[in-house]
Amino acid sequence: MAVRLTTIEPWPNTSQVFALHVGGTDVPLLLIAIMTFILISSSGTMAMAVTSGYKKQRKKTAYLILLTALGGVAFVGMQMFEWSKLIFEEGIRPWGNEFGANQFGGFFFMITGFHGLHVSIGVVYLTIVAKRVLDGRYDRLNDYQMVEVAGLYWHFVDLVWIFIFAFFYLW
Repeated sequence: MAVRLTTIEPWPNTSQVFALHVGGTDVPLLLIAIMTFILISSSGTMAMAVTSGYKKQRKKTAYLILLTALGGVAFVGMQMFEWSKLIFEEGIRPWGNEFGANQFGGFFFMITGFHGLHVSIGVVYLTIVAKRVLDGRYDRLNDYQMVEVAGLYWHFVDLVWIFIFAFFYLW
């Protein structure tokens, strides 16, 4: 977060920049709160998938993994909406914006884009693991550790989002 300290221009007010216009009023951070809720909830479904995997409940495990991946797809879709709104309606660019420090746009798009890329990779990875669970691959190997590995990846992506949410959107 030292990037914020490298400029004498004030950092934009995130409550204004990330407000969502609903019912004639601007609601600060509404979209970001929904995105955070979805990602944290998907961490819960992944934890249940890992537990189901170790109980060798193949269909339930695959269903929960796919539900987790669906949460990831929803998150990335909302992030695409957020980016579109910021670029086309608010005029925020990586090289500048009207809300304050020029570094804001570059820092925002780099941090959230890199995270979104990892969520997208996680969605693909979860889908592959779910297919392998349904195909019985881990039953034949008598080893569901890959489900846990996928879960660890997903939990890490969620944890990173919590830091992004706290230090970028709220600070």
